[in-house]
Amino acid sequence: MKRRYLFGLSAAALIAAGTLPASADDIVVGMSWANYQEERWKIDEAGLKAGLDELGATLVTADAQSSNERQAADIDGLLARGIDALLIVAWDSEAVLPAVERALAEGIPVIAYERQIEHPDLFYVAFDPIEVGRIQARELVRVQPEGDYVLIKGSPTDQYAHYVLTGQKEIIDPLISDGKINVVGEQWTDGWVPDNAQKNMENILTSIGDKVDAVLASNDGTAGGVVAALTSVGLDGIPVSGQDGDIAALNRIALGTQTVTAWKDARDLGRLGARVAVELAKGTAPTDVEGSVIWDVGPKGVPQNAVVLAPVTVTRDNLDVVVDAGWISKEDLCVGVSENLPAACQ
Repeated sequence: MKRRYLFGLSAAALIAAGTLPASADDIVVGMSWANYQEERWKIDEAGLKAGLDELGATLVTADAQSSNERQAADIDGLLARGIDALLIVAWDSEAVLPAVERALAEGIPVIAYERQIEHPDLFYVAFDPIEVGRIQARELVRVQPEGDYVLIKGSPTDQYAHYVLTGQKEIIDPLISDGKINVVGEQWTDGWVPDNAQKNMENILTSIGDKVDAVLASNDGTAGGVVAALTSVGLDGIPVSGQDGDIAALNRIALGTQTVTAWKDARDLGRLGARVAVELAKGTAPTDVEGSVIWDVGPKGVPQNAVVLAPVTVTRDNLDVVVDAGWISKEDLCVGVSENLPAACQ
């Protein structure tokens, strides 16, 4: 059964105060990006803008540039601009909580976007992170059902990374127990930074004498760092996972240096974020948002309303899916692919 929570001030209180927007035309939605320099957030923003434009609402944004202090200041700045709803991609889901509380105290609905912030009065929109991990591990196990595995995890301060790991472990733990898979190295990647992932992979390779059969990399950026490290020791082509569907990663799949990405059409998530923000700004109860479920599997077990989308498994066998969706051109997908062409490059 769905449970109902107070979301800042109630809609009735906002109406009485005269602060509830009369229509979508009056709604201003704020977005606080953790680090807008990451490729995928630009795609999310395009979907967010398109969704808000269709609803007649306006978007204002701020980029925290990987700083907790800056994100807190950004959120205060967005509140000062009179926004009606706030979306947050958190740099640190714990450090951002005081700023979240300030927004809620002003009666502003807050939506944690992709990266969960555990708070009962926040809405959560994301691609199902646990399924992302399952997709990654399933595909690596399919092509490499046993051997020495390395886990290059995401940012330790991002709950999404922990969910991805949960999904990965659902698949590989039984095989570890059976002695089929041996985890020979694992490391978190601060800030999801590809250079950090590369250095971590290089250090692990040194410690294990370059003996590895597969790498569970938690997103496409870390996968890029992993592939660079593997290539430097002549191991390019061993199974590597990722997520997001970055252009470079899809090209790597076509080239054969990455095995799978859990594709998340960020345009769809952007549009979802726009819809939820406008609905909540107009006074819709979180439990009444279309598709809303209770998400309570975080480390604190805090239940909150959420809408989660399903990621899509993309390998060499179905690269046409991302081409047909207009996510990537055939030309970009197939750059440098001259032999063993996947069907999408033929």
